[in-house]
Amino acid sequence: MMFCLRSYCSPLALIVIVASAFGNFEAAVGAEPAVPVFKHGEAQIVKAFEDPDYWIRNDLWVETEFDSDGDDKLDRMHVSVTRPRQTESEGLKLPVVYVSSPYFAGTGAQGKEFFWDPRHELGESPPKREHFPAVERKGTRPIISKSHLKEWVSRGYIVVHSSSPGTGLSQGCPTVGGDNESLAPKAVIDWLCGRAKGFTTPTGNQNVVADWCTGKVGMTGTSYNGTIPLAAATTGVDGLEAIIPIAPNTSYYHYYRSNGLIRHPFGYLGEDIDYLYDYIHSGNEAQRDHCDCEVRDKEMADGFDRVTGDYNDFWAGRDYLNDLEPLKAAVLMAHAFNDWNVVPEHSVRILEALKAKGVPTQAFFHQGGHGGPPPMKMMNRWFTRYLHGVENDVENDPRAWIVRESDARDKPTPYSDYPNPSASPVTFYLRAGAPEQGTMATTPNPNQGTETLVDNFSFSGEALARAEWTKHRLIYLSETLQKPVHLSGTPSISIRLSSSKPAANLSVWLVSLPWTEAKKARITDNIITRGWADPQNYQSIRESEPLEPGRFYEMTFNLQPDDQVIPKGQQIGLMIFSSDRDFTLHPTPGTLLTVDLDKTSITLPIVGGEPLLRDAFLPSKKGD
Repeated sequence: MMFCLRSYCSPLALIVIVASAFGNFEAAVGAEPAVPVFKHGEAQIVKAFEDPDYWIRNDLWVETEFDSDGDDKLDRMHVSVTRPRQTESEGLKLPVVYVSSPYFAGTGAQGKEFFWDPRHELGESPPKREHFPAVERKGTRPIISKSHLKEWVSRGYIVVHSSSPGTGLSQGCPTVGGDNESLAPKAVIDWLCGRAKGFTTPTGNQNVVADWCTGKVGMTGTSYNGTIPLAAATTGVDGLEAIIPIAPNTSYYHYYRSNGLIRHPFGYLGEDIDYLYDYIHSGNEAQRDHCDCEVRDKEMADGFDRVTGDYNDFWAGRDYLNDLEPLKAAVLMAHAFNDWNVVPEHSVRILEALKAKGVPTQAFFHQGGHGGPPPMKMMNRWFTRYLHGVENDVENDPRAWIVRESDARDKPTPYSDYPNPSASPVTFYLRAGAPEQGTMATTPNPNQGTETLVDNFSFSGEALARAEWTKHRLIYLSETLQKPVHLSGTPSISIRLSSSKPAANLSVWLVSLPWTEAKKARITDNIITRGWADPQNYQSIRESEPLEPGRFYEMTFNLQPDDQVIPKGQQIGLMIFSSDRDFTLHPTPGTLLTVDLDKTSITLPIVGGEPLLRDAFLPSKKGD
């Protein structure tokens, strides 16, 4: 039955009700029944579904299985539905594209005065952070969001939106990766599939039934909105057939920490998980004090540890890699190799685990920054196959699609997998040159001794990479490439070093030199990839110990995954320094890091391996 809320009943709804009383609506206007249309394995735009003036829009509240705001009542999530009129007039059942977010109802202040102050000594308690005024909720019913409507309703899908717990008109507390942020979308999917209750109001008992849904649901979204599809999928909920996460945050530890080091997302120096909690908390004013006390000021304050940066149970509970066992939805993952907000390891680590698990996967990577969905054709084929059930052979498509450096984002190059199966590890060894530039080569050159750098956060990474002479970094360059070299995979560094103080930042950049200064320089022209670590965590990211000044420690850690072609004429450079002014804390300058060159190396995943690399260093023959 069509239902109308007291606060909203569209003219279309009245038309549908009247037409239904006299028989089939489409028959009354002399049109053929509208159904989804497919061509070349993709859902096509159907004219009968295309006009938004003829879409039906409702909102409702879905009851969950948790009470996260302490009012002794099960939390209800605010949900909005947008569907073609034929789901009412003809009884047409369609699959659902579902998007959930904490951002739909507005967000808090972005001033850096509300971030943690990064200017303090390592290992010390930071200065107290100021909280900004409560978020003022925005938005009107019944439309939570208009995102994804144009793309999917016209192609024969119903689009559903929901606000995540503690945001907008959804009840509960935001937890930034807690269990309720997985169980909330699960409840909505259960409602879409007839297993959970929906109501016309947040407190009433008038039921709403999703009898227009086929029981097939897909989810997508970007950043936090891309995290929630993965969170829902980790519950193993029946009916969630496919997800397309775009730049998802798959571990809040990996977002705010790195190998034991307190590291911030690019552009948000000083942000931490408690700030993000404040930023999204747009929910019920009556419950905010309870949520602030229980979640932010107890659970988060006790667990997130801005002193050591160690991985612990608090962070493990917000790491979706630990929850993948129930996941069965097909996953098309999208990310950028130069995303320094949600760094690319977030998607790569999940893809690797899902491939090992045997879940259908496909990956889209581009060379830009944060966000960026796959081309519509890829998304359409994915949802057509798994939501409409059309056998379009998508499971036999190439497993990886990567946008090459000079190509348009909608023109990715297909590869059989990521990392490129033809890539193999090549290890480079260091040769002294500080305070100028050292070199690196694939053959060891013993007795290089040690070299020392002086920490100083005042210098940017770019300034250090471009400097001809500086005591604030160590840099080692390969020979000049005579042919392009293709890196594909995750570089790793093994390093032996000592510190003059009990704690030190350790930052590593892989750069392409000479540095390109052109106004239209691509994001890939200079920085290949980066990595950060805390030497105090040389044994484990769960356990740190103060460094004994002057004592050498050995550790190995990964840089961020990449797939990049380094052009002819460039040199690959390994830069080692301490505080990264855009990402790490800013301790007082002066800490000395001494690196043992004979026990330090960098391993790069190179397509074609060492033979191709050796050839790339040889002068090109005439005609090449």
